[in-house]
Amino acid sequence: MTATPALETLRALHRDGGLARHFDQVAPLLSVLDRADLARAARLLAGTDLGRARAHHPALPSVTVALTGAGTLEALRTALVAELSRHGFLPEVRLTDFGSYVRELGDPASSLHRAPADVTVCVLDHTTVFDEVPVPFTARDVAAVLDRKLALWRDLATGFTARTPGTLVLNTLPLPRLQQAQLLDLSARGRLGAAWRRANAELLELGLGLGLGLGLGFGEGEGEGEGGGAGRVLTVDVDPLLGDPVDLADPRFDTYAGAHLSDAFLASYARELGHLVRALTGRAKKVLAVDLDDTLWGGVLGDDGVAGIEVAHGRRGEAFHRFQGVVKQLQAQGVLLAAVTKNDRDTVVAALRDHPDLRVREDDFVRILAGWQPKPESLRALSTGLNLGGDSVVFADDSLRECAAVSAELPETTVIPLDGDPALHVTRLLADGWFTVTEVTSEDRVRTRRYREESARTEFLSAAGGAAGFLAGLGVTVRLAPVTPAEIPRVAQLTLRTNQFNLTTRRLSAEEVRVRAAGARTRVLVLESGDRFGGNGIVGAVFLRAEGRVLHVENMLLSCRVFARGIEQACLAALLDRARGAGFAEVRGRFRPTAKNAKVADLYPHYGFTALPHEGEETAFTHRLETLVEVPGHLVLDAADGLVPAAVAATLTT
Repeated sequence: MTATPALETLRALHRDGGLARHFDQVAPLLSVLDRADLARAARLLAGTDLGRARAHHPALPSVTVALTGAGTLEALRTALVAELSRHGFLPEVRLTDFGSYVRELGDPASSLHRAPADVTVCVLDHTTVFDEVPVPFTARDVAAVLDRKLALWRDLATGFTARTPGTLVLNTLPLPRLQQAQLLDLSARGRLGAAWRRANAELLELGLGLGLGLGLGFGEGEGEGEGGGAGRVLTVDVDPLLGDPVDLADPRFDTYAGAHLSDAFLASYARELGHLVRALTGRAKKVLAVDLDDTLWGGVLGDDGVAGIEVAHGRRGEAFHRFQGVVKQLQAQGVLLAAVTKNDRDTVVAALRDHPDLRVREDDFVRILAGWQPKPESLRALSTGLNLGGDSVVFADDSLRECAAVSAELPETTVIPLDGDPALHVTRLLADGWFTVTEVTSEDRVRTRRYREESARTEFLSAAGGAAGFLAGLGVTVRLAPVTPAEIPRVAQLTLRTNQFNLTTRRLSAEEVRVRAAGARTRVLVLESGDRFGGNGIVGAVFLRAEGRVLHVENMLLSCRVFARGIEQACLAALLDRARGAGFAEVRGRFRPTAKNAKVADLYPHYGFTALPHEGEETAFTHRLETLVEVPGHLVLDAADGLVPAAVAATLTT
């Protein structure tokens, strides 16, 4: 079989010893490979010195994953290196000793405790249960072992996350047919299935109970976990992976090599873990850009007219209708939906408004880019208009030629070629979890409306004739207040997703935000804004820590939707004023550069802070509270009480 050009390029780099040196080229090459070629590429990457790659490319985001379990997991390690590389990470995937998961998770002296990973994956399989079931056995015997194992896994998860930073990932247990088939009584098989499903439900509940608001405590370049505690456990439901179809195990490798799960199953699990890490690091895609003709509906709108396109009736129409429902489902949970089509705009809008059977309507789209320009050009305009990077966009089209053009010109954009058969559109769209997030918030559900309101602001800016007139007439309001419990998930999400206006890019889980909000010497503040066009919701957050008579701004972040409106100035004005009133002698802040936050590198100096001696890659700044910052005259600030703790007398050190 002839290898694809991308795989041949990877092989050439590997032969020349250049994979580490040119690792920044690896992700685009992997992104166009099918699963078979990705498995071949995984073997190349498994033999590459990724430590050298990190030395060559320090700006690439890195992530450390530890794998432990009851069986042989080398195939998972190999596949996961490829999946994480496909997503643009520089991965380090460690493997603990065979069958050592109980000791590794439970012993504070183990390798997982001595060198904690950003993500620890404990792979549970059926042998952890059936190895302790007597022979012969009954369904009741299996249920008893399951009860003991659930108690063990719960204790291990709770203790491990209390002692270490990062996120712990567990999985549900697939039930092999060969185990069930050993019970000849159909009612006994039913009791076994019921007990097994109850155990899996408890595993999933364990992840929900300990895993609300997941997040990794590290930024763009390296791990920065900041302490343990509950709130960092996730359970992955692996039953859907068996529908690919994938055999759960190979009996020969299971028996002779202790590989209780097949390579194909572990490769599918690695794909799920790759997207899980994307979600934990705030790298979920934000925009779904879809073609229309033969993608969202059947036929060519310009030729067939609004009444002639296939939308809901007939075999093909039903397939397109199903696809529309899935697109609507994603949009309702915060994915920004855009239409990118070579059509007359008025005709497209008429179809979206008037066709009685369409499940998606004009108001569901954040942008409709209809015209005759090349689609890469339309996608560039889309990213620019939304103030998002091209790496936030997923493009889906039934035309292989259009997909190839976008892949060639916009390698950072994820492209999903849809098969000519509309019955496969949903399968292809959902084959990867590009839009998976740790939690859908109330802000996500109104995201499209927020962006449509932003379009109205842009039109108002054009009519205002300049920034001064725009701001004067916009009627900006800003609320600065301590975070409430209901607002914590949104704040955690902001730490994950905000990159451009993010002074240190430290990612926090909801539990970590909650701890900071409850501290006697710490504060978490939320920024909420609105204007004449509507409310923007929570658009920013500030993390404070008091140390003696020094107030530290540990991080400040702001959504790109509200740039250039003076919100950050109003926030700093309030903080400096309240700090002086509370007895602080100075306010300090830090800036940690990343690939995306250069635009705020001079924020602190611009508002009267002076730089302190350089400390590593971070720069510290201080404000002595002599000349304070003023609130911009074009906005109204509502600053609540209790923004800062009181200062405590201490000897200042600089």
